[in-house]
Amino acid sequence: MKLIIDGNSLTFEKIENFLKNNLQVELSNNAKKNILQSRKQVEEWIEKGEVIYGVTTGFGDFSNVRISKNDLKKLQENLIISHSAGVGENLPPYIVKLMMLLRVNALAKGFSGIKLETLQLLIDMINNNIIPVIPSQGSVGASGDLAPLAHLVLAMIGKGDVQIVRNIFDENKSAKTYLAKTALKKFGLKPVSLDAKEGLALINGTQMMSAFASYICIEAKKLIKLADIASSLSHEALLSTDKAFDLRLHNLRPYKGQITTAKNILKLLENSEIRKSHIENDPRVQDSYSIRCIPQIHGASRDAIDYVCSQVNIELNSVTDNPLIFAKDKDYISGGNFHGQPLALPLDFMAIALAELADISERRIDRLTNGSNDKLPKFLAKEGGLNSGYMIAQYTAASLVSENKVLAHPASVDSIPTSAGKEDINSMGSISARKCFQILSNVKKVIALELMVAAQAIDFLRPLKCGKGTEIAYQIIRSKIKPLTKDRILYEDTKKIFELIDSEIILKSVESKVKID
Repeated sequence: MKLIIDGNSLTFEKIENFLKNNLQVELSNNAKKNILQSRKQVEEWIEKGEVIYGVTTGFGDFSNVRISKNDLKKLQENLIISHSAGVGENLPPYIVKLMMLLRVNALAKGFSGIKLETLQLLIDMINNNIIPVIPSQGSVGASGDLAPLAHLVLAMIGKGDVQIVRNIFDENKSAKTYLAKTALKKFGLKPVSLDAKEGLALINGTQMMSAFASYICIEAKKLIKLADIASSLSHEALLSTDKAFDLRLHNLRPYKGQITTAKNILKLLENSEIRKSHIENDPRVQDSYSIRCIPQIHGASRDAIDYVCSQVNIELNSVTDNPLIFAKDKDYISGGNFHGQPLALPLDFMAIALAELADISERRIDRLTNGSNDKLPKFLAKEGGLNSGYMIAQYTAASLVSENKVLAHPASVDSIPTSAGKEDINSMGSISARKCFQILSNVKKVIALELMVAAQAIDFLRPLKCGKGTEIAYQIIRSKIKPLTKDRILYEDTKKIFELIDSEIILKSVESKVKID
């Protein structure tokens, strides 16, 4: 199965399929035509001696330095080796592979002046899982992600390091590292020699930011549903009322996310024996905010996620380098499409929206374990005192939530000028992206902990069964994690619940029986 790239039709669904199923990539015929036309125009201008930024001039504050025709190739090589200045831990292979795909898609539109054979090498590297080693730190998110993309292109010119990766999601980091030139030779490929404009076309883009943003959007859309499932299971365990989810209430404040969340909760709780057991003569008029306000809080995050993903979706099929070549008009324009602000602001918003899901989840974990519910023992421990039960699970959730509060501070409000002040305002969008990526991971863990703790609480209410959706979630958890009857090494259980989340078994199984949005 192949993914045909034309620069115009990439979607989140295609990206997820590409990453999970190792799809081969191929350019459309129309994309090839546009690339050739764009390159031909660049070569005509070079022959005429046109002065074009980054093609016949230096870069950044060196834009006023004219480069001789004999040095144009050297200029592009120097650009790559000088800009390969990243530091820090390496990016995950799946993020790098997604960066490669997104760069191909942007260049496929035919406004960048790259040679077809140069772009084909990048495609060949994707198709053979030759993944450049890219440090995660060093981009200020304007003039694109210069340092990360320079490390990517470094491999294309036969320098730097790469990994040949069988499984891009392998967290054991077992892939062997090779010199790029050696790895290319292993697959019968040769490094490219960059011509005028090509180095700039390859590194002047937002693809590290947009790779993170795309992955986060794909995962966030699943995570918000999982948060609804976890909260519904906690709702059952706390013997809560479902009156707060009545759609008559939510239609009077008709935010889309709020109404969707309320509908989801009602579907998940449908036919609950636990709910029926206390529906009459229930002394509780209303529940705590962390239960009663699930539609308002989850719903606000749901709407934020939808907004952010709509913005990232625009970026997927955008051209983000500079200058841009309009071959049909025989014209070029120097501009700022590389600037990361359109991603930085949404990513900071996404960070806050995701962090809130963990905030409310941790509060539900506390309510499940604090002993305030007379049906549930403190910390859900049998023989409490001798056993600590899930006491420290709440500590773990609290730690993750507190970390998120630090990470949720927006990076986009900051800027430090670069290139001697020529680039005087930068987005810091790459920092927004990396922070949001960490928050996503933390939130997954908190929601996983809530599911595990809620399942333990449900055990005290058996043999009564949960609702149509919550019972499925409970049974899957219990298929991997035994009830906690006495203290045991808890991190072994948390590893299992994290694996269930990562495998998407809970979400897929629930969705196979209950349609949630």
